[in-house]
Amino acid sequence: MKAISIGKRYEIYDDSLKAYDRLPAKTYTVRFEKMSGFFLETRTDLAVKEKVYGIHPEKADKVFQAFTKFERNLGVILSGDKGIGKSLFARILASKAVEDGYPVIIIDQFIPGIASYIESIEQEAVFLFDEFDKTFGSASSGDNGGDPQSRLLSLFDGTSQGKKLFIITCNSLRKLNDYLVNRPGRFHYHFRFEYPSSEEIMEYLTDKLGTQYVSEIQKVILFSKKVALNFDCLRAIAFELSMGGAFETVIQDLNIINTRETAYNVTLHFNDGTVMKSNNCRLDMFNKEGREMVYLDDEKGRNMVTAEFKPSACVYDPTRSATILPADSIMLSYNDYYGDEAQEEVRKLIPEYLSIVRAAERNIHYLTA
Repeated sequence: MKAISIGKRYEIYDDSLKAYDRLPAKTYTVRFEKMSGFFLETRTDLAVKEKVYGIHPEKADKVFQAFTKFERNLGVILSGDKGIGKSLFARILASKAVEDGYPVIIIDQFIPGIASYIESIEQEAVFLFDEFDKTFGSASSGDNGGDPQSRLLSLFDGTSQGKKLFIITCNSLRKLNDYLVNRPGRFHYHFRFEYPSSEEIMEYLTDKLGTQYVSEIQKVILFSKKVALNFDCLRAIAFELSMGGAFETVIQDLNIINTRETAYNVTLHFNDGTVMKSNNCRLDMFNKEGREMVYLDDEKGRNMVTAEFKPSACVYDPTRSATILPADSIMLSYNDYYGDEAQEEVRKLIPEYLSIVRAAERNIHYLTA
């Protein structure tokens, strides 16, 4: 039997009771019961046993080097679409934290008063909010007013005893509080996760399938030029291909469906080096029977040419990393709005090919070079 006193109150526990001056370097989840309040529940440590693709583990080292030098809380945002590697990178950070002697505390639900509870943990620790935009974006604010994210701002700013490393993952930046984004005082780092490149897809599928599947892997890479494939998709595709199916067959059965038109950057190349472009065109590249139409602008922004083509005629050119249509597969019409002279100059140009590249998501970081 163990008797514990808190002020004038004594509570009786069995002999399994242990007292610690600091939380051991383990992984915990925050829990709450109405009668007893907040508590931490141990869980299995977050480990990373598989090979990591598309993520730079050295960034994890960078985070903890900064944390040791910071004299206040350090925040890290991991953003990007679903299934693209955010949670895996969060696991890398959590695993490294435990190895370095820090407890990792996972917050997977909004509970009124949770900020004060986290603040009461007066030691250096790592706090992981997975899918923060979902868990703290749609939660009810309760009776105390204010949305859940706003009520955590003072916690993220805090300089109380025992600095903290806060890690949040989010799918939609629009659902994050305005006082979290572009606030390096609160969240020093913002790592953006993009869809895997052709090289990463080749590496991943070769590791999973072997070189005997090279022809099927090339089909997947071509498909990825039309549709954004995350690592969840690649894992499912690799499994089905390993069962002996052809890519054309397995893609029909997987939960990877054509729900909307995708945006593409389209460029018409002429044999003298002149190009005309149209960015972020909404095209259905899986339209086998119909035709697509694109309005192309010259370098002055003038809509000089309209290109019409069948998506079924497209072929992938790995040397250009683009989907290509040769000149004889394109129907061109010319805009006479800018006068006969301008139209005549355009008509003299000899088209060589049309290139179609899936438009990448807007880069959220500033490019200075």
